[in-house]
Amino acid sequence: MSATAVQAQDSIQESVTAVEQDVPFLSLPPLMLAAIALTVIVLALLIATVVMLFRLFIPMMGDSIYDEDFRSSFAGKVLFLTQGDVTLVTGKAKDEIHSHHDFDGIEEYDNDLPPWWKTMFYVTIVFAVGYLLYFHVFDSGLLQHEEYELEMQQAALFAAKADNDPNAVTNFEVLTDATALEGGKSIFMTNCAACHGQEAQGSVGPNLTDEYWLHGGDVNDIFKTVKFGVASKGMVPWQGKLSKDQILEVSSYILSLQGSNPANAKEPQGEKFEPKAK
Repeated sequence: MSATAVQAQDSIQESVTAVEQDVPFLSLPPLMLAAIALTVIVLALLIATVVMLFRLFIPMMGDSIYDEDFRSSFAGKVLFLTQGDVTLVTGKAKDEIHSHHDFDGIEEYDNDLPPWWKTMFYVTIVFAVGYLLYFHVFDSGLLQHEEYELEMQQAALFAAKADNDPNAVTNFEVLTDATALEGGKSIFMTNCAACHGQEAQGSVGPNLTDEYWLHGGDVNDIFKTVKFGVASKGMVPWQGKLSKDQILEVSSYILSLQGSNPANAKEPQGEKFEPKAK
């Protein structure tokens, strides 16, 4: 593995470790806690100031608050919103018919768009400009395909930590002692013979005594097939039901049956397995 690849993997590992750690709120740096507290205080003061200004100046205006100029201003709309006038939210209904907008007797009023809708429209424009600068001009953020690749790399690291990664490399050796093979035979008769036959000659499942294999004929290939199963072929996974030692025993027992030529053996399936020279 190259030095660059090692550094990239270490970087990913650090990011995974950072994700795994949950930092309590009160354990955040004091400077960050102070900034959050200051922000809350400033927002509270702003709200209090606006409320006080309304309570101070509105009575001083008297009946002038009902003037059309004031009512059409933002402050007037906010004030009358508290009294049930929703013009600030819905816009002003002009009750004017658009000219030349008559279709089968259906006419359209020339009313304002709701202010909240126009505000959100302007917000989306500002957001789009910020998005463009952040992701495509300054390259400060990860695009979707980059996030996907990073998450896949992190998932691979998580899977490698677990004992349930079907892609993890294993280096089991075939068991040859009589006790292990006898244990493997007992497991085979109890769990495997129903599909593969009492002599592994094949039935619903394939023949396990010839040189042809659907998923590899090495002990590590057989171990993974037994452990994780093959859902598309109806082979159930035996992890959780058999221990690692039991799976290795039954895998070794299956290999001990190679060339036994049982009667009524099922025709070969898959590819011929050529053991690698050691």
